[in-house]
Amino acid sequence: MYAILSLGLGYLIGCISPAAVLSKLKNVDLKKEGTKNLGATNTAIVLGRASGIFVMLFDIFKSFAASKLAKWLFPQLAVAGMLACIGAILGHCFPVFLNFQGGKGLAAFGGMILAYKPVIFLAIVIPGVILMTLLNTGVVVPMLASVMFPVLTWFVRQSIPETVCAVVASVIIFVMHWSNLQKAIHNKDIISTKNFFKDILFKKKEK
Repeated sequence: MYAILSLGLGYLIGCISPAAVLSKLKNVDLKKEGTKNLGATNTAIVLGRASGIFVMLFDIFKSFAASKLAKWLFPQLAVAGMLACIGAILGHCFPVFLNFQGGKGLAAFGGMILAYKPVIFLAIVIPGVILMTLLNTGVVVPMLASVMFPVLTWFVRQSIPETVCAVVASVIIFVMHWSNLQKAIHNKDIISTKNFFKDILFKKKEK
């Protein structure tokens, strides 16, 4: 019962989409522009750097908050926080209020890792950013994270339930980004990491 409640709680929190709210406020349909999904990267591409950063931080926080809330509500269940994060990832990817069309869950996955162990978050993010810059493709980060998180979870705690939760979340992220990987392999990815950094994140405002 606690497991179902944790998943349900996380799912409802995950369904909160800052990208959808900004899309409505600015009268721009993110599901028809750019990469056509309600995530931080597409928000940055279509609506600008500030909006993209806001969406990324919000999506990380909602998963992080779901974990902490589930732990507080259901202390009897050791993996309540991780299950809530899995729910948050699913809610982000398949929000019931948006016809099950959301983002790809990477920021929510990041929130899960951050809530579990900040040191693991850093151990994944730092090499991920370096590799995606060298290889010039952002899909490196979710793929690397989906492999490293279960391995590091087992290495740190040797807990089967926690490792299973890490595997489940990682599989969701891997599947959600599979099409991006295929595009990158065939040089059809519309997002160049170097151009994204140059034209979106670090572009200087014209005077």
